[in-house]
Amino acid sequence: MSETSRALCIIPARGGSKRIPRKNIRPFRGRPMLAWSCRAALASGAFDAVMVSTDDAEIAEVARAAGADVPFLRSQEASTDHATTSDVLVEVLARYADRGETFDLACCLYPTAPFVEAHDLADGRVSLTDSRYDVLMPVAAFSYPIWRSLARDGEGRIRLNFPENLNVRSQDLPPAYHDAGQWYWFRTRAFLSDRVLMGDNTGSVVLPAAKVQDIDTEEDWAMAELKHERIFG
Repeated sequence: MSETSRALCIIPARGGSKRIPRKNIRPFRGRPMLAWSCRAALASGAFDAVMVSTDDAEIAEVARAAGADVPFLRSQEASTDHATTSDVLVEVLARYADRGETFDLACCLYPTAPFVEAHDLADGRVSLTDSRYDVLMPVAAFSYPIWRSLARDGEGRIRLNFPENLNVRSQDLPPAYHDAGQWYWFRTRAFLSDRVLMGDNTGSVVLPAAKVQDIDTEEDWAMAELKHERIFG
């Protein structure tokens, strides 16, 4: 991939958030949650443009105040509960193409990713372009072996999901990973062809558990702020 490849950062920030209302712009350690992602993207030097895709006027205002572009509002079709991240990315790339702007690379950066640093995004671009992958994403290891996980029925009765591993030592079980839920660098031509981020040619980088935190509940939010303060001061 040429060093002159153009890259776009797309931060999808829909207005509706049912579990934590207005999560994308709620203050997180002194600034709107969305602003942390904007700040990291702008400081990375990895992008020709940093934009926020939103259907919400207040979110658009916060995004612009944080230095990001909001060249258009998201369509109703891409703003429903059933619209996927891929739907949003396809729409954004199409809208830019209609304006005569195309990009060789793009990065979907979630607005609730305050642990992402500028160098993570810059390094991600280099790792993708130096590889043969279509997409590159961060993952984290499960802290407990999923191969020893349990299922539980309505009465509380348990069973092993993988009974063949009952007597296998934990250290002999293979590691398993989950999506860190932070960003996805991708080659736009390949993405627009397949319209998937986790496909057959997706690579990964492993993050330490300390830099990964789901933020879906109030308890998650409190834990994220504690971890963030410990890491970043």
